Amino acid sequence: MAMSADTQGRGQFGSRLGFIMAAAGSAVGLGNIWRFPYITGENGGGAFVFVYAICVVLIGLPLLMNEISLGRLSGKNPIGAIRATGGNKFWQIAGGLCILVCFCVLSYYSVIAGWTIGYIFTELIDIPVDFKEFQSTPAYVVPLCFLFIFMTIGVVLGGVSGGIEKAAKFLMPVLLIIVVFIAGRAVTLEGASAGIEYYLKPDFSKITGKTILQALGQAFFSMSVGWGLMITFGSYLPRKANIVGSAGWIAGMDGIVALLGGLMVFPALFALLPGKDPAGGPALVFDVLPKVFDAMPGGNIVGALFFLLLLVAALTSSISMLEVPVAFFIDEKKWSRQKAAWTVGIAAMALSIPSALSSIDGNFFSTITFKLGGNVQTGFFDIMDFVFGTFAVVLICFMLSLYTGWAKKIGTFADELASGSPEFKGFLRGAWIFFIKWVCPLIIALVLLDTLGAFGTPQEGG
Repeated sequence: MAMSADTQGRGQFGSRLGFIMAAAGSAVGLGNIWRFPYITGENGGGAFVFVYAICVVLIGLPLLMNEISLGRLSGKNPIGAIRATGGNKFWQIAGGLCILVCFCVLSYYSVIAGWTIGYIFTELIDIPVDFKEFQSTPAYVVPLCFLFIFMTIGVVLGGVSGGIEKAAKFLMPVLLIIVVFIAGRAVTLEGASAGIEYYLKPDFSKITGKTILQALGQAFFSMSVGWGLMITFGSYLPRKANIVGSAGWIAGMDGIVALLGGLMVFPALFALLPGKDPAGGPALVFDVLPKVFDAMPGGNIVGALFFLLLLVAALTSSISMLEVPVAFFIDEKKWSRQKAAWTVGIAAMALSIPSALSSIDGNFFSTITFKLGGNVQTGFFDIMDFVFGTFAVVLICFMLSLYTGWAKKIGTFADELASGSPEFKGFLRGAWIFFIKWVCPLIIALVLLDTLGAFGTPQEGG
């Protein structure tokens, strides 16, 4: 039963499809289309894809189910969810971190999303752009970043069923259609077979401990676990909803879009720019791909579609990032949805400015340095991405698996998963409990140590 006073009350998803599309939308973001191809390129192609797929099924999926069950059981935001299930102040730190992560990541994520808006128009009217020059021009990047945050606020103001669910039901099919179209165009280019082979044929000799840890990190990043997004969305689910089946759909859609993301990039890269390093780093999409589109017949239309796709993917994620702190203020401070959305959104705009300016060589925000363990990051943008987009996310996953697996009776959360999911019994139930109690905490602890540079040489960022 959906609440009618959605702007004042918490709201509820009107349908299972709406929840799956919204949750998959939060998982399917720039992590799949912008980050996945370059991380794959840096880790040897097909071997990384193979390891990543295993990580999604064995680690990402159990953690996803864990967060949704915590959300629906409590009917609250991340802090309220832990409090409502009996968690003390220590465990509530994980909930507080969720809200902080969503707010901080939204601020710098919007900078990248702003780039995509600019590139839609430069591709459409066929103007060559120097990416380095573009990203270091505040007059371009700051207004575009603000525009993107305004778009995000606009959707969240509509509430759960009237805003988030409606937007997801429209945006996700659009995203999937564009992904399939561009991947289809890329794989049919002459010379694309070398890229397909690089991407999909695993060379298992390239799998190292580092590959596995990178794949795990990417699984966390792209599945939206450790952000509180799935706790918040789970809190909007009716009791009869099938969490287990829905989680399978979310993981499946997320994995498919990530795999298609690579099929959009590598075949075209190998076909049209032979000799170009596929490990192009974060600039791969913005620096290399426009050159690829230029070399295609009708490439400016394909290029504009590609950056529209990136914008849609970014928006489906940013909506949920904004919703997490908004839900906190609605639940805990009894704010109206309008007050919460505008306050958090405008604060995110203010915080986005240092990230936008950190691309300008020589200024304070580009030279600021941060060290944690063996990990050194330079530049405000990279520091934010490491602290909130990587380290804090993994720490939250670790705390939440310990919370449900050890601090509380895990059977309570398993029962929550079984409610509305009749297939969740016997082996499935036992396997989920085993993974949350034993496998996930151990694996996440290794990833946590790796982000601190415990294995091998200290990492440099920036």
